[in-house]
Amino acid sequence: MVVSWTSESGGLDLHLDLPPGRGRRAALESALRQAIRDNRLAPGQWLPSSRALAAQFQVARGTVVEVYSQLAAEGYLRTRPGAATQVAHGLSTPARVSARSAPPRVVADFRLGRPDLSMFPRQEWLRALRRALVVTENAELGPADPRGSPRLRAVLADYLGRVRGVLTSSEHIVICSGFTQGLRLVCDALAAGGAGSLAVENPCLPDHRAIIEAAGLSVHPLDVDGSGARPGGWPASAQAAVLTPAHQAPLGMTLDADRRTEFTRVAAARGAYLIEDDYDGEFRYDRHPVGALQGLAPEQVIYAGSASKSLAPGLRLGWLALPGGLVEQVIEAKRRADRGTDVLAQLALAQLIESGALDRHVRKMRRRYRNRRDALVETLDRCAPAVSVQGISAGLHAVVSLPEDRTESHVVHLARKRNIALTGLAPFWHGTGDRTAGIVVGYGSPAEHEYANALDHLGRLMRTVTS
Repeated sequence: MVVSWTSESGGLDLHLDLPPGRGRRAALESALRQAIRDNRLAPGQWLPSSRALAAQFQVARGTVVEVYSQLAAEGYLRTRPGAATQVAHGLSTPARVSARSAPPRVVADFRLGRPDLSMFPRQEWLRALRRALVVTENAELGPADPRGSPRLRAVLADYLGRVRGVLTSSEHIVICSGFTQGLRLVCDALAAGGAGSLAVENPCLPDHRAIIEAAGLSVHPLDVDGSGARPGGWPASAQAAVLTPAHQAPLGMTLDADRRTEFTRVAAARGAYLIEDDYDGEFRYDRHPVGALQGLAPEQVIYAGSASKSLAPGLRLGWLALPGGLVEQVIEAKRRADRGTDVLAQLALAQLIESGALDRHVRKMRRRYRNRRDALVETLDRCAPAVSVQGISAGLHAVVSLPEDRTESHVVHLARKRNIALTGLAPFWHGTGDRTAGIVVGYGSPAEHEYANALDHLGRLMRTVTS
């Protein structure tokens, strides 16, 4: 028998499974004891009064008093005259068995694509969220608009034009749950329009290929050289191409100006689209920022950005600036996917941008990440002068080449044994052709206070690898 009760004094709701075939007192005592053992009633939790619980279970109040007294005698509960009954502190409850043992602690986290989460602007975000709650009309908390908050879309149209040279309007912007969902929405819209395949940079992020294939589209590799992706490798059968023109992921070069022009020319001639993943466009160090490709051809380029690098990936906030011919199809794909993104988070981001807090945060982090980049290069120069580093003029990661007699898999294996989180280039390649070996070092991941120690671990690893 399952019974629910509510503690009016403590606001506690709980289901109790009363064993059948037993008296009410014994059943209630057993059910409460098991709830405590299972940690469904945590140490320190207040229980309802004996009168309230008796009324809920339709038993005599004296029955509940006896149950509480018995469990207190066994050490499960703590009772005091004139005070509510409480689950005892310091109970030794058996740990829940995990299907997999906990992984070893990473001593140096250099995984790709992660900002320093210890620097998330918590106070500014809290102020923005509070302000959003104050000024937001009740109607905005109703069923979500699949396009996203009108306020955020208007703010983003101005912000993206100012900082990235994107030419768009709020009517052409759709808010999504990060780039991952944005790419899937675009793929669904293109597939619904008859597309069968997309071209994707080689190398590229493995997740991008997986998302495209999950939408039922095939993937064509688009080879990359020192000037970025090659327009001549874009097959006519692919109705769109996914590019990272500002900072190729993962190799780090910028798409050459002539190639930017050629890609947009080919797209216009074919009636095809370019999907621009501007994943870390905020962070440039040794040169002026490169504007978004979208500014060259707003009706051929689908611009995708997110707050994942500038703030935190856990916010799940991204956006698409769409050509007019794709707006309705993407809105419909978003409606089918989840009907809309968290409106309060959207309004907080809008407030953060309007107040100038996001600009201040990005400027601060740009300085910090540049210092990290410099420290990484200095560490590698000192500990492993035989390696070279590329892709360091922007972003949050660098690619480290290896001596010819050292394999990528060997380095990754040694790093894993030392609990250092590194990624090799191998998973990023697809298709055929030459594949350069190397190690991707994401220098945004370690917390600020841990960065020097993480570099020390990395330096010793690379000294071992190259000696």
